[in-house]
Amino acid sequence: MSSATRRTVIKYPKFAKLPTLAAILNELYNHMKLFSLFSFLQFLCLFSFGQTMQTPKDYLNFPGPVTIVKTQYNFAWSSHPNANYYKHEYIPSNNTLEKYKSMVLVEVLAGEYNPSDIAGAKVAELKKLKENNPVVNYNIFQKNEEIILDFLITDNAPNGNVNIIERNIYRYKSTMDKNGKKYLILFGISERGYGNDVKNFLANLKSNKNVLLNEMAKLPMPDIKITD
Repeated sequence: MSSATRRTVIKYPKFAKLPTLAAILNELYNHMKLFSLFSFLQFLCLFSFGQTMQTPKDYLNFPGPVTIVKTQYNFAWSSHPNANYYKHEYIPSNNTLEKYKSMVLVEVLAGEYNPSDIAGAKVAELKKLKENNPVVNYNIFQKNEEIILDFLITDNAPNGNVNIIERNIYRYKSTMDKNGKKYLILFGISERGYGNDVKNFLANLKSNKNVLLNEMAKLPMPDIKITD
């Protein structure tokens, strides 16, 4: 596996400090050089690239649009590669799936899953990547039975320059439909900076890193109904 008229900001005590991420962002912003040994194939596994589809099928009875921080995300792509897994992607009208700057994700696993286990698997993946890429970083929070994972990853050129930087916020929650069928939902947002825009991306992230996290934390989870 992943609008409001009045904001009720959810406070996560640990997030206010983010010492490790803040230090890394500051270093990135000042030096703009990262060193990574992980291959482009690993990058393809880690980053979610959509495939263009004229009329995506609405497997989740959740056609959107989705509004987050005054940006509207329209239903753009879907996939149902196996019996238990479904994925929808939503992008702003001025983005493309191939080179998006911001994307909303809704992923569903049919069955009984523990959010901590699924998020933990992602954390293990990030820890492995961090061994060879010091910018990879994450913060994980728990509220009631829901897990929120906020993480940063990059794709770097052989000389260490950043080709793509990506910040993701994933919310994991188990739920049940009216018929008693259990699901795990990932509701997430992904933001990217490319090439020469990486510096601006980092500057904005340094200044506004809590805004998107708080917005994502307070939004209701998608109300889905699976239709094969």
